[in-house]
Amino acid sequence: MNTFKKKAASCARKVKSSADERSYIRELAAMTVEIAREPRMKPIIKRWRDVNSGRMPDRAPVWCRPAGCWSEMLPQDSLVCKDPFLKKMEYYLRQTLLRRDIDDDHPVYEYFKVNAVIECNSETPYGFEYKKHSLDEEGSAWGYESALENADDFKRLVVPQYKFNAEKTAEQIALHENLLGDILEIKATAVNGFFSVATVCSQAANLRGMEQMMMDMLLEPELMHHLMRVITDGVMNYLDAVEESKLIVPNIDEAMLMSDPLRPLSKDGKYTLKDCWCAGNSQEFDQVNPKMTQEFLIDYQNEIFERFGASCYGCCENLTQKIDQVLTVPNLRIFVSSAWSDLAKIVKKTEGKHCIMWRHSASDVTCLENLNKVRKDTEKGAKILKGRRYQVVLRELQTLLGRENRIYDWAQMCKEIIAKN
Repeated sequence: MNTFKKKAASCARKVKSSADERSYIRELAAMTVEIAREPRMKPIIKRWRDVNSGRMPDRAPVWCRPAGCWSEMLPQDSLVCKDPFLKKMEYYLRQTLLRRDIDDDHPVYEYFKVNAVIECNSETPYGFEYKKHSLDEEGSAWGYESALENADDFKRLVVPQYKFNAEKTAEQIALHENLLGDILEIKATAVNGFFSVATVCSQAANLRGMEQMMMDMLLEPELMHHLMRVITDGVMNYLDAVEESKLIVPNIDEAMLMSDPLRPLSKDGKYTLKDCWCAGNSQEFDQVNPKMTQEFLIDYQNEIFERFGASCYGCCENLTQKIDQVLTVPNLRIFVSSAWSDLAKIVKKTEGKHCIMWRHSASDVTCLENLNKVRKDTEKGAKILKGRRYQVVLRELQTLLGRENRIYDWAQMCKEIIAKN
């Protein structure tokens, strides 16, 4: 248990009232500042900026997103705050402190980003409620169902409209400033995190369902094109509202996407989407052939990518047969090679022009008895990537199976192997 985790536990025991809750959150925030000021943070940030800006880093950055493991690492019933706003802050700050135990290349700053409020004109974007079926058990799988049941439903699709709510955004800024403004700088932005607005395949599957969507591409291509046009236009409207907010802080400080500024600052000192990263993937199109993936997905995604200064493409899908299609993405800087992609083929075909986000298998890391297989795979991959710019990323974990130190062990192993290659 590291110092920060002990401090957080000690502070939590003192919480007896709403006033104590506020003091507790402020103490947690002060601890994150301590992490941000650690000597290790400067090389972490430089490592990320180098790898995504065309320079060879001292070593490839190594980063983990615990995802579903948070329910084990930080159960909701372990939170002490009762106030909804403070409880949300407690969760975020304690996540940051727990991440220190992983000891990967996770960046921490002396500021906090508040999301600008962008509102849709409908509670059901595109005019239909998404449908899913599941086992109704916590942690179980779910499947898509078609909300669009026939051709007439496609005619009822609507393009959502979006608007920046300045009043609600100001309220959020004031709320955070009042709580933490003297500890952390508060930055409001309409572009935050891993900004994956180009992943329009997810909305398509939500509206039409996976199986039916694939059948449409073969039997009713005009319906599929209509669906993708409506979804893409909706995303473009959202991005219009983002830019109209005039509250854009470039997301060049995020793990995975961190880089130098994407272009010189404009004369008016204002940022646009051209100063920001956009991410997208084709997970729902994993089994679709390259030609149809280009026609029904990537051609639409490219309209969105074109509005940004830098692009990142891929997630858990196998892109081995779709490298040429991905390389059509405008401003592509990061090519994601999942655990199911052929890393060697991607490295060869990208010719060193892109940073490779090398994704490790979450199930191999967390479900196997030990890390022996992962070590062998990492050693093999590091040799393939030798001399190339890359980052090592572990995402989408769902359970640690009681192995509390497994992610830490993975991070240390990766850093050790990469440093040798």
